[in-house]
Amino acid sequence: MKISSLDTRRSARLAQAMLCLDDFEPKAKRHLPKPLYGYISGGSETNASLRNNLDAFQAYAFRPRILQDVSKRSTETTLFGQTYTAPFGIAPMGISALMAYRGDIVLAAGAAQVGIPMIMSGSSLIRLEEVVAAAPATWFQAYLPGEPERIDALVDRVAAAGFGTLLLTVDTATLPNRENNIRAGFSTPLRPSLALAWQGVSHPQWTIGTFLRTIARHGIPHFENSYATRGAPIIASNVTRDFGRRDHLNWSHLERIRNRWNGKLIVKGILHPDDAARAAETGADGVIVSNHGGRQLDGAISPLAALPEIVERLGDRIPIMIDGGFRRGTDIIKALALGARFVFVGRPFLYAAAVAGLPGVLRAADILKSELHSNMALLGVTTIEQISRGHLVPA
Repeated sequence: MKISSLDTRRSARLAQAMLCLDDFEPKAKRHLPKPLYGYISGGSETNASLRNNLDAFQAYAFRPRILQDVSKRSTETTLFGQTYTAPFGIAPMGISALMAYRGDIVLAAGAAQVGIPMIMSGSSLIRLEEVVAAAPATWFQAYLPGEPERIDALVDRVAAAGFGTLLLTVDTATLPNRENNIRAGFSTPLRPSLALAWQGVSHPQWTIGTFLRTIARHGIPHFENSYATRGAPIIASNVTRDFGRRDHLNWSHLERIRNRWNGKLIVKGILHPDDAARAAETGADGVIVSNHGGRQLDGAISPLAALPEIVERLGDRIPIMIDGGFRRGTDIIKALALGARFVFVGRPFLYAAAVAGLPGVLRAADILKSELHSNMALLGVTTIEQISRGHLVPA
């Protein structure tokens, strides 16, 4: 992935000007065509779950300890036997390569450079083999294709590529009502129109640097990883078939994958303690408490609100992770205090990649890690493991 030194310097300057993760979003809103920004930023229906995810952090306040020697504090943590520089990673996000040139590779390479995990989305426009070759520690997130023979083939493909961690997103029984996408002009498949053409003309930096550059070097983007074989191009009328036939999926499919997959197996999209317990019983190595960033069932409970009951039910049986609305180091600390082992952050990293490429991803990770490091000192702890429920009180 060759990038001119001028572009690199510009991206680095832009990234360094960002002071917090929220600073990337208005930049991305101006940089991206309206349909693409709308696709990233929106949730389903009334955006109730999207708002709940952000508001949930306000339910807790900190009770710090003072006069603790915190001079040797560290944000390092261990998950599945792997040591990471911080207890957060990059969540899976679809069609990232439309937002940033080679977006999935940029996100994966940035995570690898920082020393945190990145989860590649099953609705990526870049072949999973290319991403894992660029960043071997990347995790892969799959949307189950439905038919048993296709499930087997996809699992075998992921294993053959060299992924060590497979993550199943299980809260997509059907396509949600994302009317916000339609209002913003986004559709699947992408349909050429005068309005879409104007968005390209009015956003030349994205058009030249991401869209035309992708077309020239890699052709029309396809959904590359829905099955073991190549999926449909993003402009194909039959593209929605790549996301169908999931309403009959059940626990037997998870059992089938567990029996076939030898690596770490994570289940993402859990909000009920009974489901968390059953995932563990079925052989999952970990769960991610998630409502899909507010993009599936509108009005679903926020992951942070669901977390305490799930932690109480599972205890230390398997690692409990979480995503949804995380923007600050203090947000991460609240989740860790409530019993999460690890946090995943999505939209801010994609905004960062869109506006500043790899330097943006590195800057976003550095901001979050620096906030966490400072917040630990102010809380009075030196290790991630010392963060506990006693550090929180109801707000």
